[in-house]
Amino acid sequence: MMTSNQSSLVLDRTMIVSLLLLVAIVPFLNVVLSSDSPFYVETYSVTQLGKYLCLALLALSVDLVWGYLGILSLGHGAFFALGGYAMGMYLMRQIGSRGVYGNPDMPDFMVFLNWQELPWFWFGMDHFAVAVIAIVLAPGILAFVFGWFAFRSRVNGVYLSIITQAMTFALMLAFYRNEMGFGGNNGLTDFKDILGFSLQDDTVRLSMFVASAAFLLIGFIVCRRITISRAGRVALAVRDAESRTRFLGFNVDNYKLWLFTISAILAGIAGALYVPQAGIINPNQFAPLWSIEIVIWVALGGRGTLYGPIVGALIVNYLKSWFTVAFPEYWLFALGALFVFSTLFLPRGITGLLQKEESA
Repeated sequence: MMTSNQSSLVLDRTMIVSLLLLVAIVPFLNVVLSSDSPFYVETYSVTQLGKYLCLALLALSVDLVWGYLGILSLGHGAFFALGGYAMGMYLMRQIGSRGVYGNPDMPDFMVFLNWQELPWFWFGMDHFAVAVIAIVLAPGILAFVFGWFAFRSRVNGVYLSIITQAMTFALMLAFYRNEMGFGGNNGLTDFKDILGFSLQDDTVRLSMFVASAAFLLIGFIVCRRITISRAGRVALAVRDAESRTRFLGFNVDNYKLWLFTISAILAGIAGALYVPQAGIINPNQFAPLWSIEIVIWVALGGRGTLYGPIVGALIVNYLKSWFTVAFPEYWLFALGALFVFSTLFLPRGITGLLQKEESA
């Protein structure tokens, strides 16, 4: 009979091996096999899978704070969107004079709105290194500032969840405004190159898939390292008995702030990887409903496991792709039913069933 820790270790290793196999097998099926083979994977499917992996990284970031700190964040869509907008700004600057209006410095939407000069926060975004810094700092700083005030004010439970939702809703309203300089309701789109390579090239699309899988693997290992460390054990103590943990002398606020910020950065990286593959980023990514959907992925997969949210994100987003083509008007009903089902019959998520089988 295996203990829960041994079972968790087996599933951790299974997830790592699965991601490594995915990185090896999918390129082989796409590049080596001919299109006549029944095992051939089309480039479109590779891109679709790459987007799923980015969303799995987003789910992983939510689980780090919800599963291990007990913080139900309904605002992680904001961190995902900020990372996506940072990448989108870089991609827009790469268009240069190939835009509709032929302006080498300003994106088309700014020319259309009669902007006279590039806003100060767009300066330097034509350099990939600057964009990478923005991808990390934009969600990281927002999470740090938000967490600094929220955690030191002892805001907990449903009140904290509502505040995170209010934060992302406020950002959505702000980004819808044309004067913000982010494309308004249309967002940023019509991307052409990344690092000098065409985004329409099959090799680039395959590389984006590999990058998504690699960052998901790195994110998983980093989160696992954190959760099995002393900080991770304190986080579990905070989740289960915050007042007692404070009484024992631990600076609970700092632990919350640290993990919340790391989680936001992971979400931002997921957004940055997602945008080149999706081809667009707009204020809908800030929508509160989007953040709630992320929570459903985590709940279905099994929060507090790290590998569970990855499984949940892959399953739900595959179902979403199928539903929105076959029965687009019923997707939200199906999503709600899925959440109710998982709450009533799978309180520990899908991976909870696997743990039971391993322990039996």
